[in-house]
Amino acid sequence: MSKTYKIALGILLLLLMALTYLEAMEPEPVNWNPSYSAGDKIALGTFVLFENLQDQHFEIETVNLPPYEFLNNNSPKGTYFFLNDNLAFDDDELNKLLTWVSEGNTLFIAAENFGGKLMDTVGLYTDALIPQGDLSFKPILELTDPDLKQEQPYLLDKETYLPIFRETDTVDYQTLGVSEFYTDTLKLENPRPNYVRLAFGDGEILLHSTPKAFSNFFMLHEDNAAYVERALAYLPSENTLYWDQYYKTGKSFYTSPLYILLNNRALKWAYYFALIGSLLFVIFEGKRKQRSIPVVKPLENQTYSFTRTISGLYLDRKDYKKIASKKIALFLEYIRTQLRIPTAHINEDFYPKLASGSGTSEEEVRDLFRIIQETESKERLNKEELLALNSAIDSFKNKK
Repeated sequence: MSKTYKIALGILLLLLMALTYLEAMEPEPVNWNPSYSAGDKIALGTFVLFENLQDQHFEIETVNLPPYEFLNNNSPKGTYFFLNDNLAFDDDELNKLLTWVSEGNTLFIAAENFGGKLMDTVGLYTDALIPQGDLSFKPILELTDPDLKQEQPYLLDKETYLPIFRETDTVDYQTLGVSEFYTDTLKLENPRPNYVRLAFGDGEILLHSTPKAFSNFFMLHEDNAAYVERALAYLPSENTLYWDQYYKTGKSFYTSPLYILLNNRALKWAYYFALIGSLLFVIFEGKRKQRSIPVVKPLENQTYSFTRTISGLYLDRKDYKKIASKKIALFLEYIRTQLRIPTAHINEDFYPKLASGSGTSEEEVRDLFRIIQETESKERLNKEELLALNSAIDSFKNKK
């Protein structure tokens, strides 16, 4: 190997080591896979819930078998606990479960989709709640029992769709919990059932349509663990809780040896080093020499030019009023989400709150909203007025 090749190889190895170090130091992105497995510490795992249940002195037995097989081979008494994003029992399995419940046991299911057969049997159905207008997709949850509910609902701080139970007069059920999308205040204006209880024979069925409320992500957010503890207060603690581990999206399947390699950071990088080392050996020690590949100039990225063209066309229309309205709407959204201050009523109580929350004086806040109100009252704006509004808002944000 010539001196030139050795220098090139050394440089490549140094670059590889630098890239490896940077990758190792970079925080791993949040894994939003809906696992709901008791052993998973990812956002939508249930490690925290499982540990809490054990701390509450529940006698827990993990079930890795299908419900039909487990109930057919055993005679358990207690609560069968199902938690997953989707649950769809076949006919025989569901009949076996319901027969077991009717003998005085409890069935708890938290899922976004319960399967049509179960819903037909109990006479309840779900709808997906869709936010109206500018509402966010972040659910807030609350229990209905005055002894269990707190002053404020619990926020699920992630945008997601919200299944709720369709209200009906044909089924005798009890609403244990309600939910709604978060507006600009932590208050339920139009609560919809998301947690219900039904009597079935000598037992009972509890259905919860927000399984994310039992995830690590939800329970570790502020005091949300209190919601889960209160929601599960309806389960009989004196009996065994049979934790289903069979119907889990995140249960382990090792289909290839590469699974173990690529899911362990140290083994993964050892594997990559071996591949790269083999590639370098072929490049520098291979007997056959590859001809140099001609350099093809890549196409020029026209994104910037396209953006400038579109923005120029928009400004040519001189619709400064519309731009100002969007700027004001974004600013109010900033106040609601970043400063946690409602903007539904901008009155004398609003200004001191915003001044306190933003670290600016009340006089500056009033001056800013005077500019905003003057802007909103005008039918048309000129360029100077738009720039003045933009400057006032940016100045306020920079002082925070």
